[in-house]
Amino acid sequence: MEIGELIDKDFSGVIAVRKRGGNILWQASGFADLANEVPNTVETKFPTASAGKIFVAVAILQLIEQKKLSLDSRLSDLVTFNPEELDPAVTIEQLLTHTSGVPDYFDESVMTDYSELWRDFPNYKIRTSKDLLPLFIHKPMMYPPGQKFQYNNSGYVLLGLILEAFTGVPFDTCLNTSIFQPCGMANTGYFELDRLPAQCANAYIYDEARQAYHTNIFSVDAKGTGAGGAYTTVGDIERFWDSLLGAKLVSKSTLNAMLSPQVKERCYGYGVWLDEQPTGGFVYHIEGCDPGVSFWSSYDPEKELNITLVSNFGHDVWRLEAALETLSL
Repeated sequence: MEIGELIDKDFSGVIAVRKRGGNILWQASGFADLANEVPNTVETKFPTASAGKIFVAVAILQLIEQKKLSLDSRLSDLVTFNPEELDPAVTIEQLLTHTSGVPDYFDESVMTDYSELWRDFPNYKIRTSKDLLPLFIHKPMMYPPGQKFQYNNSGYVLLGLILEAFTGVPFDTCLNTSIFQPCGMANTGYFELDRLPAQCANAYIYDEARQAYHTNIFSVDAKGTGAGGAYTTVGDIERFWDSLLGAKLVSKSTLNAMLSPQVKERCYGYGVWLDEQPTGGFVYHIEGCDPGVSFWSSYDPEKELNITLVSNFGHDVWRLEAALETLSL
């Protein structure tokens, strides 16, 4: 079976597959602007939802290498606001590995639709990481710090605020300086939904009642935070993988720790998912899902295979990735 046979005819987004640095497939389809029938291209900037957590993790690890922080640094010594119900003993490492127990403003074990958050709290107010604090800071801890692994968006909101406290600039400015510019990621950034720059894709949600699509502008944060929300291109993500795995962003020892299991489930390092292989090694991947947004990017070091899949219509990139795995790429 050829790769093209796996792609649904109505898929909207970009598929990028490369092996040993050579492109096997770079293909864009669908529309970035549905009403005006503006097509997606490989240069289109797409929202990535939670995939941006890896950028925050790298920036935190850079501060640790600079001796400004440590993995054992405690929340009580790091934040400039009153942590309310948050346990002051929570550490940087626990925030990085989703083991902190801080209350998650979007607990995916009990909520499935991110847009539910904005029924009583207007999403247009969310333009910084600090704007999300009212959604979780007054809630009790979910469990004692370090007790278990449970995916946690609030933990990365706090890491974004810690970046701001230690660099003195907004977290996205910090990421631009420490990651995006060094990687040559000129088309990556955190943009406001009502001020999107050129060549950004709108994200669309299907309304079953009206049998029509609408944009997700009222369903997600107005601007990304430490928990996610970066816009990027498939080319920029490939540049990021190259720089990260080439130890150009952090040292080799830090990189090895980042890409090694840091939780007992052996599924997560620092800001990156780990898929254990029969050979004992790991495929590294990042992913994100918001209303109208689906994103997946993985790197298999054994095959030197990089797959990036992004959809602005919320199409199932996970099914597509699983299908690609069945091919002898």
